[in-house]
Amino acid sequence: MQSATVGFVSLGCPKNLVDSERILTQLRAEGYRIAASYEAADLVVVNTCGFIDSAVEESLQAIGEALEENGKVIVTGCLGVREKEIRRLHPAVLAITGPHEYEAVMSAVHRFAPPLHDPFTSLVPPQGIKLTPRHYAYLKISEGCNHSCTFCIIPSLRGELVSRPVGEVMREAETLAAAGVKELLVVSQDTSAYGLDLNYRKEFWGSGLLKSRLPELADALGSLGIWVRLHYVYPYPSVDELIPLMAGERILPYLDMPLQHGSESVLRSMRRPAATEKVLERIARWRKICPELTLRSTFIVGFPGESETDFELLLDFLRAADLDRVGCFCYSPIDGAAANSLPDQVAETVKQERLERFMSLQAEISRRRLAAKVGRDILVMVDAVEENRVIARSAADAPEIDGCVIVEGAWDLDPGDFIRVRVTAADEHDLFAQPLEVDES
Repeated sequence: MQSATVGFVSLGCPKNLVDSERILTQLRAEGYRIAASYEAADLVVVNTCGFIDSAVEESLQAIGEALEENGKVIVTGCLGVREKEIRRLHPAVLAITGPHEYEAVMSAVHRFAPPLHDPFTSLVPPQGIKLTPRHYAYLKISEGCNHSCTFCIIPSLRGELVSRPVGEVMREAETLAAAGVKELLVVSQDTSAYGLDLNYRKEFWGSGLLKSRLPELADALGSLGIWVRLHYVYPYPSVDELIPLMAGERILPYLDMPLQHGSESVLRSMRRPAATEKVLERIARWRKICPELTLRSTFIVGFPGESETDFELLLDFLRAADLDRVGCFCYSPIDGAAANSLPDQVAETVKQERLERFMSLQAEISRRRLAAKVGRDILVMVDAVEENRVIARSAADAPEIDGCVIVEGAWDLDPGDFIRVRVTAADEHDLFAQPLEVDES
């Protein structure tokens, strides 16, 4: 008799992806097989997202599809905290758990598809089960968030900040590097706050003590000899300490820093830091120290109370900041968010018009900044090899959210290989290049 087989659907952000990887790793450790289709599964686990309305809708649709195709479904993730809503639409769901409740998920799996034998750790590779390609991996360093942003419900979904011990984080990072991972993408809800709840406790690692604090952690990760990319970094004072590490090529010169808006009145309504001039001053200082720095950010348009003057201030901020990569979305009410009760809600037509104007301006900025790289020689990492071209990324490009470097020609390369290229052209998203040499380092 064969072991039970579990299908898995993972939705949402990279932090959710890490949760999925942990659950899959435990499933494999306990002897479960992982199904590639609904039909081949004894049951299906759906890891949901509940951050914005479109994500909720996608999650509910995924649950419905899994029920229709398989019939036995366990729901976990952020939407799991809204159990009544899920059961109202999908009463046949077997069990529902909230985010990062790994033991509860496994208990539900045990109940509805009992394992046939004791676990054998040899069934699981040292780095665990990964949903990303072999050459890069997400490294989650904390759960939850201590902020009370009026547009966000993450603290009610995932709780307050809980940082992982720095020794545990480094052991996982070392295991991933030993397994052939060439890039670590550091994620959490608030990466800059790492270690705050631990009082920046020191732990033994390597030949000494390591502080549970982002600059020290980034420096230690940089010692592994692989790319280290930081996401969701808010502009705390400690971020200034990261820039010399980037200038010294210890970690990638890349910051994903969600700034949300450029109007101080809107930022105050959002309960976000509102010193936009200081942010611009710091960006200028960072670029002076590290000219190769790539800055990515995310913004919201159409927040309640956002006037045309506020929106113009946002556009002015965007011009002044001259950011490399930018994402933007229209504000949408989320059940439980404090911003729902704010006055002067913005009409949907106005939100969409502002979104188009915002992205049009950013396209101009992105096109100009990428065009400045034409003629330069850069190191890129191969993501995919196609018949007559290679899809790669530079230090300025995070997987899935940023652009890529397209290298024309047929080359004997594998994902994770490094190659030096000369940039020959650019558009508003991607670079185009010709190969120079494969990097053997």
